[in-house]
Amino acid sequence: VQLQACGGGLVQAGGSLRLSCAASGRTFSRYAMGWFRQAPGKEREFVAGINWSGHITYYTDSVKGRFTISRDNAKNTVYLQMNNLKPEDTAVYFCAADRSGRSSLALLLVEYDFWGQGTQVTVSS
Repeated sequence: VQLQACGGGLVQAGGSLRLSCAASGRTFSRYAMGWFRQAPGKEREFVAGINWSGHITYYTDSVKGRFTISRDNAKNTVYLQMNNLKPEDTAVYFCAADRSGRSSLALLLVEYDFWGQGTQVTVSS
């Protein structure tokens, strides 16, 4: 499957952005999906995950209450709504797909099989 992320940009602190990740292929609805981010000089980190149905989600502590992950399987798209953005949210954001069918959400990079190209999010103070 191929993933295409978009929606990044420059926003002031306190602002909002919605990232989208469109997937090719007919198997999108079977995959759990995740969003990761990588800031300059830092390792790529998990941000949010969602299971195949959209009924189970998980967030890293730093974005809880501010970010919302969702998906539309009819459109082969996963979203990341980001509200109350902070300068420390500045990073390249990547979407990823986990095809394993595991019962719990994958939190580690190595557990994801397919990756999008990334979209830059810059939050100014």
